[in-house]
Amino acid sequence: MSMSVGNIFRGWVVGAVALVASMGLSPASGQSGGGAADRIGTLYGVLIETMQQANQLGIKGRFDRLAPVLADTYDVPSMSRTAVGQSWATLAPAQQTSIIEAFTRMMIANYANQFDGFSGERFEVLQTIDKGAADKLVKTRLVQSNGKTVALDYLMRNDNGTWKVVDVYLDGTISELASRRAEFSAILKSGGPDALIMSLRRQGDKLLAGA
Repeated sequence: MSMSVGNIFRGWVVGAVALVASMGLSPASGQSGGGAADRIGTLYGVLIETMQQANQLGIKGRFDRLAPVLADTYDVPSMSRTAVGQSWATLAPAQQTSIIEAFTRMMIANYANQFDGFSGERFEVLQTIDKGAADKLVKTRLVQSNGKTVALDYLMRNDNGTWKVVDVYLDGTISELASRRAEFSAILKSGGPDALIMSLRRQGDKLLAGA
C-alpha cells in the first residue's frame, strides 16, 4: 500500500475493525457502541479486502468495490451542506445535487487511488464514546506494517436508526469537515457553486486517472 494517510484526509477521506480476523483486522477489548462501531467494522473489512486485491482490480475495480460501502457509511449530503455552510439554502436544487454527487465521486476515487496495495496493515476499533443524544465517536487506529500507528476517529450520527459518518478526525484533532469547509468557502467566494462543482469533478477525474 503506497497511500499517505494525510493525503487521504486532504482529499477525503477515510477513511473499521473487521469482525473477522482472516481479513487482517483485530477488534480491541472493551469496545462498545453497537451499530456505530459495526458500521466502521464493515467499512474496514471491505477496505482490507480491496487492498489485498488491489492489483487485480485496478483503480476502476477498486472504485466499484468501495463505492457501495462508502456511500452507505458516509452521510455525504449532510457533510456537503455543512461544508458549503449558510449559502447552501440559496443554491438551486440541481446545484445541491451536483455538489453531493461530485463530492461523493471524488471521495470514492480518493480511496480507490490511495489504497492501492496491501503489506500487512491492520485497523483496530478502540472505543466508542457517546457524544450527545444522537452522536457517537468511534475511535480507531491504523497500524502500519512498520508498527507505526495513526489515530482515525469517526464522528457518527444516528439518522432514523442508521449510523453514518459525519466527520473524521486525523490524529484525534484534525477535522476533515473543517478542512473541507475552508476549501469550499474559498472556491464559492471566487467562482460560485458551479466552480465548486467543477473543482470536485476535476479532482475525481485526476484521482481516477491515477494522478
